Amino acid sequence: MIYDTIAAIATAMSPAGIGIIRISGENSIEIAEKIFKYKNHNKDIRDAKSHTLHYGYIVDNEGNEIDEVLLSVMKAPNSYTTENIVEINAHGGLIVMQKILRLVLVSGARLAEPGEFTKRAFINGRLDLSQAEAVNDMINSKSEMALEASLSQLKGAVADKIQAIKDTIIQLIAHIEASIDYPEYDIEELSDEHLEKEISTIIIRVKELSESYDDGKRIKEGIKTVIAGKPNVGKSSLLNTLIKEQRAIVTDIPGTTRDVLEEYMYMHGIPLKLMDTAGIRDTEDIVEKIGVQRSRDHIGDAELILLVIDASLPLSQEDIDLLISLRDRKTIIILNKTDLEQQVSLEQISEYAASDSILPISVKTMDGINQLELKIKQMFLKGKINFNNQVYITNTRHKSSLENALISLNNVKNAIEASFPVDLIAIDLTNAYNYICEITGDNVKEDMIKQIFSQFCLGK
Repeated sequence: MIYDTIAAIATAMSPAGIGIIRISGENSIEIAEKIFKYKNHNKDIRDAKSHTLHYGYIVDNEGNEIDEVLLSVMKAPNSYTTENIVEINAHGGLIVMQKILRLVLVSGARLAEPGEFTKRAFINGRLDLSQAEAVNDMINSKSEMALEASLSQLKGAVADKIQAIKDTIIQLIAHIEASIDYPEYDIEELSDEHLEKEISTIIIRVKELSESYDDGKRIKEGIKTVIAGKPNVGKSSLLNTLIKEQRAIVTDIPGTTRDVLEEYMYMHGIPLKLMDTAGIRDTEDIVEKIGVQRSRDHIGDAELILLVIDASLPLSQEDIDLLISLRDRKTIIILNKTDLEQQVSLEQISEYAASDSILPISVKTMDGINQLELKIKQMFLKGKINFNNQVYITNTRHKSSLENALISLNNVKNAIEASFPVDLIAIDLTNAYNYICEITGDNVKEDMIKQIFSQFCLGK
């Protein structure tokens, strides 16, 4: 149990209508009593019922009013951290929030570490580690789909799947160990056939979760999509068209885009991390050369490349070099400017790329844009996303634990086939169990917990 009291500003550090200072811990209500004064009567906030809201003023040690506030009281164990919590809803000016926070700290609280409120919720058993991580994912969601995935995880969708797997494994371990430790009770040994069948079922369930990571990662972070091509082929115009905003500067001058411009967008339910890059060409301009190198770097680790070619001009050697270099990558070849007289045919491009990856469009007339969006969806999502009955792993840590568990489970399967003694089988089975437990935080080391919560913002 943690006994000290922590405090932090829980809202963004920017001017706003409302700012919230959160206090959590055994002495949070006593600290609030020192600095809060009701407006119209002399009640004691320590007598307040849980989950009530109180109107008054924050005052300093000399009785000077700092701000008019609403103060909410949530008593243990029915609070976010399961501790006593007080939240001071003040006017959202930076100076006033910092002044109130200083008063709270002087009155007996200490400044919370990043994510410490959620860390306490985890330590006190209100959330498991996967749910705690979902809180941070919700805060950082870049799309509605990412928010839905985080909410599903916060509600326990991942934890429920993991618990079912843990229950099955622990039952097998208990049966094996009981048959080893208490032979006098004639506990029936699990047959190799039965044990192998159970392990195969567990492997399928773990593998299903692990394989959901690719879609889950895209849901959470977006598909890293790089718009590439020579200068002046319409890359920036395509970006503006897709995000429906004039974000990139568009001119007829080649080399206008010197650096990478990054935008997030939502396309047919898929979040895209869309990157407009500098036109790729040989240049002596130092700044443009840096931009071209950055373009190549981003192309190197992109999940999807939209290679734009100006179809109103003859195919150049630079176009051909790009087509050849992207042969083994997930690429959509976009023949832009189809509203003009065509100088590049589909047959020419088909010499360097699969015909089903080529899409004629006109950014100017919007012709082909809908087909582009549908093609991206077909390339990346296996089916319809439905958070009611499907669980997605979105966290790299969870993916790693599942992969390690699969290695141990496959070792178990191999050991059964090789007729190894059951005590050796139990070792790998226990390893698999421990890896699965890492996801919900049952046996995670303190340094890992510290690292996870250090990624949270202050006040959460």
